Parts: sequence; C-alpha cells; structure tokens
Amino acid sequence: MIPQDRHVPERVFLVRHGQTTWNIEHRLQGQLDSPLTADGIAQATSMADRLAGLGIRTVCSSPLGRALRTAVIIAERLGADLVEVPELAEVHHGELAGMTWDEIDLAYPGIREERAANRYGWAFPGGESYAQARARARKALSSCGWVSAGLPLLVSHEMIGRMLRAELRGLDAPGALALRHPHQVVFEIDHGIETMR
Repeated sequence: MIPQDRHVPERVFLVRHGQTTWNIEHRLQGQLDSPLTADGIAQATSMADRLAGLGIRTVCSSPLGRALRTAVIIAERLGADLVEVPELAEVHHGELAGMTWDEIDLAYPGIREERAANRYGWAFPGGESYAQARARARKALSSCGWVSAGLPLLVSHEMIGRMLRAELRGLDAPGALALRHPHQVVFEIDHGIETMR
C-alpha cells in the first residue's frame, strides 16, 4: 500500500548503484564513498539499456558519488533529467563507515550482538538507524514526486533502498529488513506491487 501522500509517485523504478571497490573489500560505505569498479560501470550501462523505452523522464539520485555516477550513466542513456535528492543517501554508518566487520569486531567488541537484538532500531555509533532512515525515505519519495516529470527512476543504495521499497509496498519492519537489492537489479513498483526487470 502506497503512503497517503499525494506527491508520492504511484509507479517508480528503483536501482542500486553499481559495484564499488569497497563492495569488493566488504567495507561499510555508509555516507563515505568509493569509486565504481569496471564491473560497476558495466552494471550501470546494463540497467540503462533495460530501462530504455519505458518512459522514464526524471532520474532522482543520491548525492553520493557511487550513486551519482550510476545515475549519470543511466540518465544520459535515457535522455532524462537528473536531480540530486539528499534524502536518498545511504544509511549513515557513523564511526563504522570505511571499516570491515573484522575491523569492527576488534574495535567494538559485542556490537554485532547489540545490532542483532534490535536491527531496525539500532543506530550506528555516530550514525543512524533503519527507523530513522525510513523517515528520510518517506521524504525522498515525496521529493521525487514533486520534481519528476512523468515516470521517475530512483538511484540509491542497498539499505536506504530497503526503506524506500518498504514505504512503497507498505511493509512492516521485519518485511523491510528481509528485502535484498543486489547490484544490477531493477525494481518496478506499481501501486504497491513490486516486480524485477
């Protein structure tokens, strides 16, 4: 069920940025950044090809470099307008950004257990929780509705992407956390119904 906000588009496409160097190294990126790999650029190009001809006129992108680079590739292929939407940035990982989980285990003993006990409400030290990010997701969807001419595409990240999809589909917290969004997958959500392209 779509949120009761008249500015939230009823039909949207969502993609995650292409693969990055930190994805390969299993480093948490959060709102830090690392560049797209050659595979990441190819993934963006592939998604652009699959989105061609679907009537997308506006690409709303996270301002983070990896998403913006992906969005530029897609927008240029589609001939669409590109709009940066700050609320589409990834969940803020605070002090853990840039670290691997092995490094986190050494620096913050027991933090995985804390997170597992309340994954939705737990906030990264100095960062934010899924619950806090979901409020941003709602604002992002409304912002994209305001700026979009026609059918929009949202380019974001895995964790905030879960919250965007949960909002559009009316999912509760466990349903939101169960979602996955691999690289190169295109989701279409039409009146709360999700399909992959």
